[in-house]
Amino acid sequence: MPVVACNNCGTKNRVDPDSADGHIAKCGKCGTPLPLPAAAGETAPDKPLVVTDDTFQRDVLNARGLVLLDCWAPWCGPCRMVGPIMEQLAAESNGRYRIAKLNVDDNQRTAAQFQIQSIPTMLIFKDGKLVDRLIGAQPKPAIAARLLVHAA
Repeated sequence: MPVVACNNCGTKNRVDPDSADGHIAKCGKCGTPLPLPAAAGETAPDKPLVVTDDTFQRDVLNARGLVLLDCWAPWCGPCRMVGPIMEQLAAESNGRYRIAKLNVDDNQRTAAQFQIQSIPTMLIFKDGKLVDRLIGAQPKPAIAARLLVHAA
C-alpha cells in the first residue's frame, strides 16, 4: 500500500487507491484531504506497477526491456520489508527498467505458472523472457546488482 505524505502536516499515511475509489482519503492526524496515488495499472514509471493475472501478459511478457516482478502477499513480513526497496528502485529506474508487483494470493494463476513456492520471490524478465529469480528478502544492493547484470 502506498504511503502518502500530508501536504498540511507532513504525516505519512497509508492509502489504498483501489479501495479509496469514490471516497476522500484524509490524513489520520489533521484530517486534511490527501492526494490519491494512481490506481492499479495506472502507475507512473517511477512507481511500481501493480500486475494481475489479467494484465501479466501485457505488462510483463509483452514489455520491452527489463521488468522486475516482485511476487508478494500482504500478510508476509519479509515481503513488507522488500516493499520500500521496490519503491526506491522504481523511483531510481530512470527508464532503465520497470518495477512491478504481483500479489500471489489474488493472482494464483501467474504464481503457479512461475512456480512461486516461497515469497518474496523476485523475477527478472528481459524482453518478456524470464532471465533471473531471487528468492527471499534481499538487500537493495543485491537486487540492484542483479538488475544491472541483465541491463547490458
